[in-house]
Amino acid sequence: MEVGLHFIDFLPGDPARLGPTLADAAKAAEQGGATLFTLADHLFQMEQLAPAQNPFLEGYTSLGFLAAQTTTIDLALLVTGVTYRYPGLLAKAVTTLDVLSQGRSVLGLGAAWYEREHTALGIPYPPLSTRFEMLEETLQICRQMWSADDGPYTGTHYRLNETICEPQPIRRPPILIGGDGEKKTLRLVAQYADIWNSMSNDVAELQHKIEVLNRHCDAVGRDPGEVRKTSGGLAGADPFDDTDEFLKTVERYAALGVDMINLGPMPGNPDPVGFVRRLGDDVIPRLAEMG
Repeated sequence: MEVGLHFIDFLPGDPARLGPTLADAAKAAEQGGATLFTLADHLFQMEQLAPAQNPFLEGYTSLGFLAAQTTTIDLALLVTGVTYRYPGLLAKAVTTLDVLSQGRSVLGLGAAWYEREHTALGIPYPPLSTRFEMLEETLQICRQMWSADDGPYTGTHYRLNETICEPQPIRRPPILIGGDGEKKTLRLVAQYADIWNSMSNDVAELQHKIEVLNRHCDAVGRDPGEVRKTSGGLAGADPFDDTDEFLKTVERYAALGVDMINLGPMPGNPDPVGFVRRLGDDVIPRLAEMG
């Protein structure tokens, strides 16, 4: 079982501390054996976790910074909100991250949900059905830009006269789609994704979602085994509270075919880097033996 380190704990206080803390967390994750380092794609802190006014760094700028601070760990947003960037710009940003990190970028993508930051900053926030249409077109555009086809793209929401993307990525970024919606999200996972990140924190529910995904794969003629299964459902859990019980829960996820879980310090943790180091010392080695 691999670990993705999800970092959203930007400490309130001196802005000069944010960069060094973020860099130290990513380096500690890499040194501790995590294989993926992710940030959330937001402009305000998420209100269900902490006040919106708390510090929050823009995602792709931060990942570019981390590309220079690390050497082996993959880098991604979990997940990019489809509304925040035009698809051509997004593909270029992810490609740039891949080139500068020597082939370590992953494109995480979702339909976006945080209405407050959209309306606050003047970002259009169309209805959910429209956002899903935009999501599918964005997936198509990114795949085209990472191919030999640099011709036009014509969709309902986006029209590109050319899809030139030079340089091309060193490694075509794996596409990760996050979410558990059975009708739309899991259908897009089956059709486009290399990786699926479920947020279900219930093993029985997760098993059901996997069965739905498998049916979508059958419908589009795809081997379900081609879609890697990862989970953020335990992201808010404290693996140090009862480590043995936590590992038993992860074993149940592993039995369903999940091979990565996303963990990280929650906002309010006074020592987020210490949390990451302790994961590397006490939890990640034990998870690495599981599979």
